[in-house]
Amino acid sequence: MTFLKRLFGKRRRNSKFIKLEKRIGYRFSNLHYIEQAFTHRSMEFKPRENYERLEFLGDAVIDLVISEALMEEFPEGDEGILTQKRSALVQKSFLSDMGLLLDLLSLLHIESSVDLNNEKIAEKQSGNVYEALIGAIYMDGGFVPCQKIILDSVWRHRADAWKTTNYKGRLIEYCHSHQLENPKFCIASVSGPEHQKLFEVYIKIGSKSYRPGLGSNKKAAEQTAAQIAIEKLL
Repeated sequence: MTFLKRLFGKRRRNSKFIKLEKRIGYRFSNLHYIEQAFTHRSMEFKPRENYERLEFLGDAVIDLVISEALMEEFPEGDEGILTQKRSALVQKSFLSDMGLLLDLLSLLHIESSVDLNNEKIAEKQSGNVYEALIGAIYMDGGFVPCQKIILDSVWRHRADAWKTTNYKGRLIEYCHSHQLENPKFCIASVSGPEHQKLFEVYIKIGSKSYRPGLGSNKKAAEQTAAQIAIEKLL
């Protein structure tokens, strides 16, 4: 059926896609790309039919657009500052927010067994589909429309990303992009009474350990420890 649709060009424009096109200010010429961007692997295993290849491409395009914007915003910024700022903007959790902003999950064609009510699964899928959408636009219309949409979404909300930085996510992504071992979050100590505990967490990356971070709960201590580690690495 997919082959016949392509052969005879009889794809009909989905009304939901029309609404999305109006929101982002871009109209697709080749409907295959937008359909592919919203097709999960659970529905179509072939690489050219699901969103994963477009996600890969979109990730690279977003990096380029944001890097260029940062160069202009911080003309005197060194590599460390630029990398730190970019990491906050391109991390999956923030791109997930952009996907939610555009209501992308409502368009996702995905097997019902994938639980989008699970917050972590929904966050991952929202970020993936945002990247796939950018990849689809690049394939359909090139760099310029991608740049406009990324600046109108990610860049416009940059202050939010820099204000509420997910240091743990940034550290994991940094290690991945620099071919380092995944960071290990180790509890050094837990002190204080039951109603007012103080957690101390340190991070190990390979054989190297970093100064511990403190927090009123494990999650907060991990964020502090990750901030210490990422600032040291940068």
